Amino acid sequence: MSPKPTPNSLLVRDIHTLVTMEGDALLRGAFVYVENGEIKKIGTRVPPGLHAAKTIRAPYAVAVPGLINTHHHLFQTLTRACTAAANAGLFDWLTTLYPRWARIDEEAVNTAALVGMAELMLSGCTTTADHHYLFPRGQKKLMDAEVAAARRIGIRFHATRGSMNVGVSRGGLPPDSVVQTTDEILEDSERVIRKYHDPRPGSMLRVALAPCSPFTVDAELMRQTAALARQHGVRLHTHLAETRDEEEYCLKRFRQRPLNFFRDCGWLNEDTWVAHGIYFNAAECRRLGRARVCVAHCPTSNMRLASGICPAGKLQRAGSPVGLGVDGSASNDSSNMLAEARQALLLNRLARGASAITVHDALRMATVEGARCLGRDDIGSVAVGKRADIALFDLRDIGYSGAEDALSALLLCAPTRVGTLIIEGRIVVEGGSLQGISLAPILNRHRRIAARIVGHPPLL
Repeated sequence: MSPKPTPNSLLVRDIHTLVTMEGDALLRGAFVYVENGEIKKIGTRVPPGLHAAKTIRAPYAVAVPGLINTHHHLFQTLTRACTAAANAGLFDWLTTLYPRWARIDEEAVNTAALVGMAELMLSGCTTTADHHYLFPRGQKKLMDAEVAAARRIGIRFHATRGSMNVGVSRGGLPPDSVVQTTDEILEDSERVIRKYHDPRPGSMLRVALAPCSPFTVDAELMRQTAALARQHGVRLHTHLAETRDEEEYCLKRFRQRPLNFFRDCGWLNEDTWVAHGIYFNAAECRRLGRARVCVAHCPTSNMRLASGICPAGKLQRAGSPVGLGVDGSASNDSSNMLAEARQALLLNRLARGASAITVHDALRMATVEGARCLGRDDIGSVAVGKRADIALFDLRDIGYSGAEDALSALLLCAPTRVGTLIIEGRIVVEGGSLQGISLAPILNRHRRIAARIVGHPPLL
């Protein structure tokens, strides 16, 4: 009689190609055995007598660590492909959309988060950060609405409590109706940390603090936020060096470049990660590398807004981990992590030469380096002791037909929907469909809310 399998165990076996992201290791005909969300065994031959409560056979799949999205604005799924902002650069794009975003509420944020998270998961993403920085007057529980969405859909979530305290009346970019006072921001930031942050290994929910950008906050908020984050042991996040306009703003307002403003506020430290990082010169890349500041590279958004190209290679060589972010779904306008990894590969080849970055390098940004951006060593690769976050893509898809190499096919061929997605040892996508949640009513509500916010009839 076979021994009774361990409860909460999972065996994925006969995997065509397993990309572990532990060095260059590729395993053919591989298996992964999981108990209680933790990877316990990996190999190429299932040991006799190894049984699990659930078994998946994957002879046609390429398996990779769950993809990690290090920068997003989930509420922006409500303003995708906005006609008025379709051809704008960042500052004009923002000033066009701020009045629309001023209409968001808890229902809007919860629904937008569900849609963005679902889209991410269907692209192979198992962990996402979100930078929510916009709080219209009277809206005090928007972070709670996002957390509720993450718990409902089952994604591993890093909620970054963003902030803006410099509106147009003080020389900033956003309208005063969507900024808060420093005291309001710090009080709610501490509330969110105390209520939601879970620092334990395998945590499904962590919190970071994230003042928005040099043109929406002042130096005092940056300094006090850093002190609060370090008091509670959470990470720091912000936008930095995204556009020439930002650089000119900092030179005029602070009489220094964005990185010096960042440094003087006490942020040049390994507990921070910044989004975009396009306009760093060679000396600044070296300073960031020495401080081990991480960077969220957002190639699609940067191309969409014509912002520029992040010097990812220089930053990595200097010592800065570089992860990937899909950025806001009104500047991308999608939440597809597999597509983002492909864009990173293509854009960096265009900028640095065809041999400068490999498929494995780009996938590393989307996994291992992304985990480092979020301050995690328990995710990002498939290894014994790591959490069981795994994405399996079906090589029988038409987009992969004729491909010679399974790993290369993931990023050189057209991005496809994930076949099976495992988060913390739980199957959350099977057969290309989300489990435990019905998308149709969520999408209907999302379209209705989007129409209200934009002020036009719904697309469908």
